[in-house]
Amino acid sequence: MALQKLPIGLQDFRKIRENDFKYIDKTRYIYQLCQNPGAYFLSRPRRFGKSITIATLQELYSGSRELFRGLWIEDKWDWSRKHPVIRITLTGIGYPEVSLPEALNFKLNLLIEAAGFPAAQGTPGNRLEYLIARLSAKGKVVVLIDEYDAPVIHHLGKDLAKAMEARDILKEFYTVLKNNDHLLELVFLTGVSKFSKVGIFSGLNNLQDISLHPAYATMLGYTQQELEDNFAAEIDAAAAQLRLGREALLEKMRRWYNGYRFHINAEKVYNPVSVNLFFNTGEFENFWFATGTPTFLINLLKQQGLYDFKLTEQSQIEFDSFDLEDLRPYGLLYQTGYLTLLGRDEYGIYQLGYPNYEVENSMLAYLLEAFGGVPKGSGLVVALRLEKAFENDDLEQVMKILKGMFSSIPFQLYEKTPERFFHAAIHLLFSYMGLRIRSEPCTAEGRALTPPWKLPNGCISWSSKSTKAPKRP
Repeated sequence: MALQKLPIGLQDFRKIRENDFKYIDKTRYIYQLCQNPGAYFLSRPRRFGKSITIATLQELYSGSRELFRGLWIEDKWDWSRKHPVIRITLTGIGYPEVSLPEALNFKLNLLIEAAGFPAAQGTPGNRLEYLIARLSAKGKVVVLIDEYDAPVIHHLGKDLAKAMEARDILKEFYTVLKNNDHLLELVFLTGVSKFSKVGIFSGLNNLQDISLHPAYATMLGYTQQELEDNFAAEIDAAAAQLRLGREALLEKMRRWYNGYRFHINAEKVYNPVSVNLFFNTGEFENFWFATGTPTFLINLLKQQGLYDFKLTEQSQIEFDSFDLEDLRPYGLLYQTGYLTLLGRDEYGIYQLGYPNYEVENSMLAYLLEAFGGVPKGSGLVVALRLEKAFENDDLEQVMKILKGMFSSIPFQLYEKTPERFFHAAIHLLFSYMGLRIRSEPCTAEGRALTPPWKLPNGCISWSSKSTKAPKRP
């Protein structure tokens, strides 16, 4: 039996449904959202299903019942309930090739023309307000904005002044939505990051943030049940191709691609793009990480000397929102999907860590390049050579490998804080080997190399003050 087509790279709900691509039914969440009209914001990492959600809402409010045949919402939605829809995606609008106001005006002019209205003049905010007012003659308007923060994110780590300029332009633009609330049925914004109240959202302070709401924690991404129910044929085919039992394959998929959690009590979810690409190729690869290089984040972590993210404790304010003037690395790592929620203690302190092997393995490769000068494609080779040297009890070869790793790094780069960077490189290299590391564990008597017999199996402790190289258990 032929497998159903996978929607790789597709973000248009109509195209997916009309061409019989696989669609994981998330319409019960959308129904729940639409029962309480208002203004909503949902933050999720890139390639996680935000755009398909926007497209689904557009077709729902346009009354495209034929696209919802057989879906959960079909017999529950009032199909006479139609509303004019404004849908704007802030990626691919021509910015920064032209100024942000020019790019927004061009997009709005297309929407105004498509609606059959006379041309409008003024700022992007003026044109949006004009379009809302005109459309409202047909009923309350639905406004859907995808990747609302893209113009700001584009400049992070490159040009703070331009990022702040884009933020201020968007702040004024989105204020129109609040001022015209009486004409709006639903406002739904998606993006990767959540800016603080003094940022973009200060002009839209009636917005409800559902990014950490328990009712919407599994709205995007695939739960384990959704994976097994919707990809049964693909699971069997992949298990046969890889010569694994079904349960063995599922366990390996969990390790590689599951683990994202958007509320502390919620079920973990899989990254959709990685799941679809895995079933398409039949190979375990770092699919999601390869869709975008976190260069800015890596540079920020390098500047602040941060590299160990196995388990870190942070208050919610750290990763709930951020300011351009005060970028918090843990918040950025969580919002962009490189860290996820692992737990929360009785004091409300959250434990963050890597969601899965795909993210951890890829991030370690990037960090190892940043701190140790090891090219991303060479990290595994170096790690395997080092592991073999330890297994052979060849400390001379261990030192040769480590010296070779550092030999290409100009000393001027690290002469101000030499130990921190070399320590980080060694820590990352051992982590990349799959070992659990405790760097310079602190005691009342200072930092020390913990005796190996006091450590859990598969764990080593390393102090840069020690004269002995660690041996892998």
